[in-house]
Amino acid sequence: MSTDTQADWAELAPHLVDAARHDRAWYLTVARELVAPGDRLAGDIGCGAAGMSLAIAQMMACGRVVAVDAHPAVLDTARDHLHAEWSDPRVRIEPLHADIPAETAALRETLGAPADLVWASASVHHVGDQQAAVTALAGLLAPGGRLALAEGGLPEHHLPWDVGLGEPGLEVRLHAAQDRWFARMRAELPDSRRMPYGWTEALRQAGLSPVTTRTTLAEQPAPLPDTTRRTVVKTLAGRVGRLRPTGLLTAADLDAWDRLLDPADEAWLGHRDDLFRLSARSVHLGLRP
Repeated sequence: MSTDTQADWAELAPHLVDAARHDRAWYLTVARELVAPGDRLAGDIGCGAAGMSLAIAQMMACGRVVAVDAHPAVLDTARDHLHAEWSDPRVRIEPLHADIPAETAALRETLGAPADLVWASASVHHVGDQQAAVTALAGLLAPGGRLALAEGGLPEHHLPWDVGLGEPGLEVRLHAAQDRWFARMRAELPDSRRMPYGWTEALRQAGLSPVTTRTTLAEQPAPLPDTTRRTVVKTLAGRVGRLRPTGLLTAADLDAWDRLLDPADEAWLGHRDDLFRLSARSVHLGLRP
């Protein structure tokens, strides 16, 4: 059972395939830039439903991708997704249960050789000592190998500043509550340590150079198609639901969200034509000399 600040991965696992399919185009775009000719071995750390594992495999002529996750329910979801989506024998995708950095040695043994590419998306921030995790992942690389961290960027925005219920800035306060939740989550992790610098510096301290960052803007302007609008409403409902028991949202804001997320209410977000999607996703890349 999860606490208010620790994710229940068994509960979240079924939703990871939908997230991987939603991000498929982004994964393919990023993988096309990261995978180099001749790459034969890659790792996807904190793989979720293995969406990036699939994208990396599509860019490789032959070889192996090891899809790693520390949560058995998530790894089962990844296996099912891979079974449904991947059949090319030239590139094997192998799920592996491992916790980074504690079980880095087991991952290194499974890889069997230094990796050409290691990818970690929104996973290192779940490790108490983030710098130790980055350093461990950098240690898996062959000379000339690349470590790519998809961390940071800007959270997705959906609503106009004033939605007509409660005080303006409702979604801004939702993001602020999410930040406070994140700080609590980090503080409660085992061996939690602050990393008082950015991801590019973490890559440098792991011995990688040069280090670069690329940020991709994702935008779907209003009006959204009906299916996308329903997805946005579902996403917002999930975020509000996770924050509801934490005490990080005011009663007034929760009242406004309850109306906006209730299909029986005239204020339901699903009726609005001014919902949009706007976010920025950053990938930080370090090269092993």
